[in-house]
Amino acid sequence: MDLGPVPQRIPVDVGQVERLVADQFPRWASLPITPVARGGWDNRTFRLGDTMVLRLPSAREYALAVDKEHQWLPVLAQSLPLPIPVPLAKGEPGVGYPFSWSVYEWIEGEAASFGAVDQIGLADELAEFLIALQRIDASAGPQPGIHNWFRGGTLRTYDTVLRGALDDLRGLVDDELVLEIWEHAVNSRWDGTDLWFHGDLAEANLLLNNGQLHAVIDFGTCGVGDPACDLAIAWTLLTTSSRDIFRERLGVDDELWSRGRGWALWKTLVSYANNTDAAGPRRVLDEILTRE
Repeated sequence: MDLGPVPQRIPVDVGQVERLVADQFPRWASLPITPVARGGWDNRTFRLGDTMVLRLPSAREYALAVDKEHQWLPVLAQSLPLPIPVPLAKGEPGVGYPFSWSVYEWIEGEAASFGAVDQIGLADELAEFLIALQRIDASAGPQPGIHNWFRGGTLRTYDTVLRGALDDLRGLVDDELVLEIWEHAVNSRWDGTDLWFHGDLAEANLLLNNGQLHAVIDFGTCGVGDPACDLAIAWTLLTTSSRDIFRERLGVDDELWSRGRGWALWKTLVSYANNTDAAGPRRVLDEILTRE
């Protein structure tokens, strides 16, 4: 499947956001609006006063997640052991901004980072969160599509992308091992039982408080289907010992584990191909390419 070109992201400045809020939510017009540092890629993110956050999709494709989040996040929140974002209000296009957008309650916390967390505790907390998420009724949930870049579907969607990145990295990685791991992942079989998944369990979306997992944010790529994409965190953030605990706690079989490794591989390989000087992707790639 051709994923098409990278979405064209649009700029959004504070003045434009101030006008949107004043026009559509005048009760909040007097509150200060400030950009959030490292506000993410899919959305332009701004603080609204001390207790709220604004998320404005940066491209048409990312805007597809807005209605999904407003419909499903309040439902998911009722059954999860940790706080997640729950929408307070939905904004509409205006003052030159073309998409729907969202107001959320601000959730305090420090983004997780490799080496700066209790790995064993984090592995257990992540597993508990995913177990609760996967127990939620998925029968009417959103199927894989452009709204979440086909997470929950087959890894073959990314085959061309991965092979293109591998071509760009000739001589820098073990080609044979990459393809061995990838082929095993894409050929593993999913039993077809739809489960809820987050879709982007990454460091920035895991908030810590006093070293413990406090909240999980940014559900723009959530949906129902094969939950393997949520296992990528086992290689991108966890160490070998905590990865084993994570897998055991979840009760993951070899086929699902292989697909999770495949999800971690394609994204990390592309990130490394885009910047071979970056230490983060190289570290993660080494974790993925360690024979298990």
